[in-house]
Amino acid sequence: MGALVIGLFFMGIGWLVSARLKSKFRQYSQVHLEKDLTGAEVARLMLADNGIRDVQVVSVEGELTDHYNPSTKIVNLSEGVYHGRNAAATAVAAHECGHAVQHAKAYSMLEFRSAMVPVQNIGAQVINFIFMAMMFGSFFASSILPIKTALIIIIACYAVFALFALITLPVEFDASNRALAWVKSRGIVNSSEYDMAQDALKWAAMTYVVAAIGAVTTLIYYVLMFLGIDRD
Repeated sequence: MGALVIGLFFMGIGWLVSARLKSKFRQYSQVHLEKDLTGAEVARLMLADNGIRDVQVVSVEGELTDHYNPSTKIVNLSEGVYHGRNAAATAVAAHECGHAVQHAKAYSMLEFRSAMVPVQNIGAQVINFIFMAMMFGSFFASSILPIKTALIIIIACYAVFALFALITLPVEFDASNRALAWVKSRGIVNSSEYDMAQDALKWAAMTYVVAAIGAVTTLIYYVLMFLGIDRD
C-alpha cells in the first residue's frame, strides 16, 4: 500500500509538471520566431554546425513526443515542433539535437544510459511478474519465493530504475545546455526568445527530476520494508 501511495503521489506531481510544461509550450508557441525558422530547420542547422551528417530529422505524430533515437540516428520531432516557427519549437528541436551531439561525441553519461536500457527492461519484466504473483497467487508464491527474497529482488530492480532515472538527469541537462548555448551563439533567438526557450527546457527537465525523486523514494521505501522484516 505504501508503494502505491508513493507512486500515486509522484504520478500526481508529474501530471502537474507535465501540465505546466504543455501550458508553457502553448504560450511560447504563440510568439513567432524573429528568424522565421521552423524547428526542423533549426535541428538540421544545429546538426550541420556540429559536423553531423548521418542523422535524419523527421516529423512524428503527437504532442511533445520529441526524442532522439541513437540506434537509428533519427531526431524525431512532433508536428508542432517540426513545423513550428517559435521559441518553444526551437528549444525542443535544439534539445533533441543536443542528444545527437552527445551521441556523436560519445558523451559518457548517454552511453551509460543506453547500456542500461536492456537491464531496465528486464527489471521491469521481473517486477511485473513478482507483483502479479503476489497479487493473484500470494499463498502459492510465498511457498516458492519467500517475502524476504522477493523484497531483495524488488530492491535490486528498483535500484536499477533509480540509477537509470538519476543518470538521465545529467544527460537531459547537458542536452539543454548544449542547445541553449548553440541557439545563443548562433543568433537563432533574440534575448526574449532565449528566455522563453530556457524556461521551456527548464520545465521539460522538471519532469525528469520528479521521476528521479519518485524512483529513489520508492527504492528507499522497499529498503526500509526489508530492514523492518529483517529486524523481526
